[in-house]
Amino acid sequence: MYRTIITGTGAVIPPVVKTNRDFAAHDFYGEDSVKIDTPPEEVTEKFRQITGIEERRYADTEVNASDLGAEAAKIAITESGIDPETLDQIIVAHNFGNVTKHTIQTDILPALASRIKHDLGIHNPACVAYDILFGCPGWVQGVIQADAFFKAGIAKKILVVGTETLSRVLDVYDRDSMIFSDGAGATVVEYRESGALDSGILSYNMASHCVDEAYYLHMGKSNFPQSDPRVRYIKMKGRKVYEYAMKYVPLAMKTCLDNAGISISEVKKVFIHQANEKMDEGIIKALFKLYGLKEIPENIMPMSIHKLGNSSVATVPTLYDMVLKNRLSGHQLHPGDVILFASVGAGMNINSICYRI
Repeated sequence: MYRTIITGTGAVIPPVVKTNRDFAAHDFYGEDSVKIDTPPEEVTEKFRQITGIEERRYADTEVNASDLGAEAAKIAITESGIDPETLDQIIVAHNFGNVTKHTIQTDILPALASRIKHDLGIHNPACVAYDILFGCPGWVQGVIQADAFFKAGIAKKILVVGTETLSRVLDVYDRDSMIFSDGAGATVVEYRESGALDSGILSYNMASHCVDEAYYLHMGKSNFPQSDPRVRYIKMKGRKVYEYAMKYVPLAMKTCLDNAGISISEVKKVFIHQANEKMDEGIIKALFKLYGLKEIPENIMPMSIHKLGNSSVATVPTLYDMVLKNRLSGHQLHPGDVILFASVGAGMNINSICYRI
């Protein structure tokens, strides 16, 4: 049987470390542009308790999202052992394109996928490069899309990249700005015989809720009362996002497992979007509760958010790369292991993949 198999992974963790202490000197304002009286030190400590984030990574000033993505892609291609000229597609997930430091415009002309193909030096015109916008679940959606192209007989090798420089669209006066970070993850996926272990994608599930939920994440003016209203920043209705994720993500993950005919007891790891530690822990508990289980296996959910923050489309592929290469203490993967990829984000969008190593 042929399945979609990940044959190479790569990740780029930017070098600039931004700790919570760096935000303790900020003045924070609410959505109503009224200054928050709570001392910044207390704001940042409460933030840590809720999200689990102690540090996050920012890209160097001269490095853009496409640069991070190209670097991660080179690692993944080398690991896969393929000739990059044989790639049929390059799918790049992001939210804001390239945002040159100290500017107020996002740049997606040309598409980041075109820039990455250029940086990789790929000449083959049959290698089609394009971007997708699907919020934080973008990389997972790219892998799902690759699987669909494979099954349609259109492609055999696809590079999927998730890359972001969220640090450049932040409102420093908004408490939510402390969540976001930069990074890139890439995977080469191929349509191959699954072998004796039945490796590859076993099933997936996806959903979009775009009525009341459509603008839970959006672009808006700074919370600072004297800010230029023409300049827009990433904004998030945190409580709404939390409630939405808790309600729908566990259901999506269960549907994915059920479609694969896989028991929850077979799942070794869950690679969930690194948005908020408490939220992710709640999602896992809710998933097991759907199966009537109260006990959750130890170490089933690797987390990188404590030191890397929320890099949107890059969180899942970078986390997977770290565990796959034994770079995250206490977590390993072995041939035949069943894992789940899952994500939730702007749109609002949800997706999940059941995959066997």
